[in-house]
Amino acid sequence: MRALLALIMLAWLALPAIAVNPDEVLPDPALEARARAISAGLRCLVCQNESIDDSDADLAHQIRVLVRDRLTAGDTDAQVVQYLVDRYGEFILLRPVLAPHTIILWTAAPTVLVIGGIVLFVVARRRRRATVGEAALTPEEQKALDELG
Repeated sequence: MRALLALIMLAWLALPAIAVNPDEVLPDPALEARARAISAGLRCLVCQNESIDDSDADLAHQIRVLVRDRLTAGDTDAQVVQYLVDRYGEFILLRPVLAPHTIILWTAAPTVLVIGGIVLFVVARRRRRATVGEAALTPEEQKALDELG
């Protein structure tokens, strides 16, 4: 039973490795290696957090074929990637580019975190001052309080 379970788990882990269909593989090993390298950096637009090389989605298959077609036509790796970015947008890249239009996205979270920390510090400091600034009860106030209790 354990051996069967181990075999099933190994087969399950190997599923992404067989996402590229045999009919997609190029006969030239150098071009195939380039296609695999490009595909590893491209996001499956259906799965979203999986490369097209690992995805079984139909769109991932189409993009893998497109990559291989462009490489066979003589495009460089950069031209293939740029073609896909022009066609599908920068979302297709698994590793987003650092450019002026994305700098806001890269800096927004740390900026909000720092501003939130400053606001919390200022609010806590004001509360501390307000509680420290309170005067102690006068003897008359203490006597009145004792009479109530």
